Amino acid sequence: MAISIKILKYLSVLLFSVLPFVLFGQQEFDMAAVIQINAKDYAEIDSLLRPIRRDEAAMDKFILEAKKVNYYEGLTYAFIQEGLAHRNVSEYPEALESLNLAIEYAERCENVDFTVIALNMMGVVHRRMEEVREALDYHKQALELAETKGSATKTGMRNIAVARNSIGNIYISLRQPELAEKEFVESMKIEKKTSNDLGLAINYQNLGSIYEERGSLDSALLFYRTSRDYNIKINSKLGKVICNNSIGQVFIKQKRFKEALGIIKPTIKDAEEIGDQYYVAMANLNYGWALLEEGNIEESRKFVMRALGQSKERNMGYFEAESYRVLAEISEKRGDYKEALNYSKKHSESEEKYLNEANQQYVADLILKYDSERKKNQIGILEKENEIANLKLADNQKIFIIAAICLSVLAGIFFFVYRQNRLRREKEFLALEQKMMRSQMNPHFIFNSLNSIKLYIINNEKDKAVYYLNKFSKLIRTILATSKEKDITLQEELDTMELYLNIENIRFSNKIKFEMKVEDGIETTGIRVPSLILQPFIENSIWHGLSSKEGLKIIKMKVSRYSNKEFLIEIEDNGIGREKSKEIKANKTLNNKSIGLDLTKQRLDNYFKDSEKEHSLEIVDLSDIKGEACGTKIVLKMPLKVKSA
Repeated sequence: MAISIKILKYLSVLLFSVLPFVLFGQQEFDMAAVIQINAKDYAEIDSLLRPIRRDEAAMDKFILEAKKVNYYEGLTYAFIQEGLAHRNVSEYPEALESLNLAIEYAERCENVDFTVIALNMMGVVHRRMEEVREALDYHKQALELAETKGSATKTGMRNIAVARNSIGNIYISLRQPELAEKEFVESMKIEKKTSNDLGLAINYQNLGSIYEERGSLDSALLFYRTSRDYNIKINSKLGKVICNNSIGQVFIKQKRFKEALGIIKPTIKDAEEIGDQYYVAMANLNYGWALLEEGNIEESRKFVMRALGQSKERNMGYFEAESYRVLAEISEKRGDYKEALNYSKKHSESEEKYLNEANQQYVADLILKYDSERKKNQIGILEKENEIANLKLADNQKIFIIAAICLSVLAGIFFFVYRQNRLRREKEFLALEQKMMRSQMNPHFIFNSLNSIKLYIINNEKDKAVYYLNKFSKLIRTILATSKEKDITLQEELDTMELYLNIENIRFSNKIKFEMKVEDGIETTGIRVPSLILQPFIENSIWHGLSSKEGLKIIKMKVSRYSNKEFLIEIEDNGIGREKSKEIKANKTLNNKSIGLDLTKQRLDNYFKDSEKEHSLEIVDLSDIKGEACGTKIVLKMPLKVKSA
């Protein structure tokens, strides 16, 4: 059988230039012989340059030699490895500079595989820097290029798997776990097909993070351990650091603190030896968290402070915010409540900055800015009205003095008390409506809605994007319009709630079934209710009742007559119930206290204070025949009010 001249050259270089360097540690690596082969395939170049790819001086020398003969494939490989080396020690600007050069040389040699690898690397670096928009751009570009031109080769298939995995990670940061899970599953199919154990390890780790976020800790633990098995198989020290930290986090949430400490502590030294400061900060933070939960407060503070310093130095927003959160808990347990408050404020500021940076908008930026400005103006009007009420209150004191001089003391006192009480009620109403207005336009709801619409645009689902963008714009206009009024018709309120639920339902892939029934004989257009009074109940049903439920999700709303002067509104969901919701909330790292229900009760009390009939609010925990929780029902009884106040 004849052997080609190129293969003979390749074997000779491998035997006389590369293998001696690997086996016997020779000082000189024959770069000229490697360049002479002029290999075009990424895997082939990697096999030739693997002995020196982590040697910065040797790679710099190779770059100089490759430039002399315009060996673009070799230059592309070298700059990719240089970018990877910078990324692994958290030198992100330097990594981006090297990868930009890699893309430039990949385009010169017109090699799709090289271009896709460099684009994916760029995406990973931007994701490490928490620049979600740029990361998604590069991974989408890499995926499109690989699927259209480079999917025939084994390298091309792996490039597609890497891009899908990375896009899945970005979907997680955009609070889209269902979409992320689909990407990880697709990536895993390719990795299994190409027998890539590293890719399988990464995808099992990512799936574990999704189940951990859902509160399914046992399932998360299974995925993390499977990932660790693959990392042990391929002897990936970094992979084992990541998996053991994830397993440790689950142990903390399961209150298995000694096991958590035992598995996390060795990863600190391992991460430091690797030199990747991202995982050094992660390991220090997790170990400090575990120490705190076990009760070793002072030792915990030492490790968390170390993680905070590393996070601030490398601009790692997520770990910085989490460090402040744990430090606040440490200070509280030490009895230093002033310091705890300070750390809590810093945590909120860092988290807000991180979330805002991680949720940058594309197409909807102008809409958000426009509606936010209108909202700000409305709040400004309320504040000015509040200020006027205060001025009127001060003026009444002068009126009292004049009235006391002109009229009898008794008449003056009566007049002042009457006016004082009236203005105080007006002031309370304005303040309450102002709080309501800020509450209804929750920034997270706006960001999440626009992110969901943005995903339709990114996935080229233009019809859905336009459809939901119209609904979102209509909802924002409705909220701004109704917030000016003390009350609206019941029909307007029901229409607004249906619109609101449609927008929220995007994030659940429209899996929430909404049923509304109005009893015959009830004139919804003639009954007046406080504007947006039902929104907090719908929101609670979605996020506390249905978000963690598997299978069919239902919200039912029923309007019925209670008496000639009263009517009922019932909101029922088939969610997990309040007790299970509290358990899930307790397991979450971050817990935000909602003020929606308390504010709603205050508004109802204020609105119906002059009514003949009393209003009431009842929360009923539903259970099935086995006594297990199967949902929650809100029963709101209100007096019939047919005229606007």
